Amino acid sequence: MNRRFVILGFMGCGKTTVANELARQLESKFIDLDSFITESQGRSPAEMIEQDGEPAFRQIESLALAEVLKDRDARVIALGGGTWTIPANRTLIALHDCLTVWLDAPFEVCWQRIIDSGKTVRPLAPDQETAKARYAARRDDYALAERQISVNETDSTETIASQMLL
Repeated sequence: MNRRFVILGFMGCGKTTVANELARQLESKFIDLDSFITESQGRSPAEMIEQDGEPAFRQIESLALAEVLKDRDARVIALGGGTWTIPANRTLIALHDCLTVWLDAPFEVCWQRIIDSGKTVRPLAPDQETAKARYAARRDDYALAERQISVNETDSTETIASQMLL
């Protein structure tokens, strides 16, 4: 398969970890969109959202996505949790003929990973109730991905990545 993989899902579902493993299995380049933004902007997405608001961040995120998609060597791209919820971003990804894969993890798994990460600031999930509402609101958008892989806390990263190659 020559199509690139774009991995999406809610915060804490394992996008970056699985994308890194998939790139290892494919022996190819991997880009994490949030890391790309942090490197290019000198601030993390969380800092931008806190300082400038979510709409301003989404504009920067969309421009960064366009830049990342120009890199044909990047066979695996992990999106931020909200990137896929923007219709223009979905169109852009479709125009680059990428295979979109939703890592569908239960909210409880995502929330546990969010709180376990402790040091990671999540301005869009400051508490469980807010995070759960955002999780529910995004599911219909995530369901627009070409493939859906159900994820739970016992699945190994290697197994999840291998499922994408089937």
